Amino acid sequence: MDASNDLYIGLVLLLSLVGIGVTPWLAVRGARLLLRAGGKRDTHTAVRGAATAAWACAAGMYTWGVLHLLFLDESGQARACAERLRSEQVKSVDGYEYSFIPLHFTCRVTGGQTYEAVVPGYVNPAAGILGTTAAVLTFVARPTYWYEETKK
Repeated sequence: MDASNDLYIGLVLLLSLVGIGVTPWLAVRGARLLLRAGGKRDTHTAVRGAATAAWACAAGMYTWGVLHLLFLDESGQARACAERLRSEQVKSVDGYEYSFIPLHFTCRVTGGQTYEAVVPGYVNPAAGILGTTAAVLTFVARPTYWYEETKK
C-alpha cells in the first residue's frame, strides 16, 4: 500500500464521518429555522432556514457519493471496473483514478481511456445544483447593515 492509497483511504474516512455528522445537524438546524419563521412570518429567518436546508441536502448528496467509495478495497475496485467495462476491456485495466471535487472513481485502460465507476452519475450534478442554491440563499440571507438598522 503506497502513500497515495493511504491518503485516499484517510480522506474517504474523514469525509464520510464529517458528512454523516454535519448533514443531520444542518437538516435539524434548517428545520428549526423554517418552523420558527413560519410562526412569526419572518422572511429573513425563512431564507436562512432554506439556505441551511439546502446546505444539508448538498452535504448529504456529496456524502452519499463518498459512502460509495468507503468500502471500496482493491478487489472492490476491480469488481467495479468489471461491472462497468466490456469483458475485453477488463483485461486492459492498468489503473484507477479518483477525485474528490468533482467526486469520481474511474477505471483507466491501456491507451489512456477512462471509464466512470462506483459513484452514481447523479451525485455530482445534484450536489452542484444544491450547493449553488445554498450559496445563493446564504448570500441573500446575509445580515447587512441596512437590514440590521431597519430592525431597530
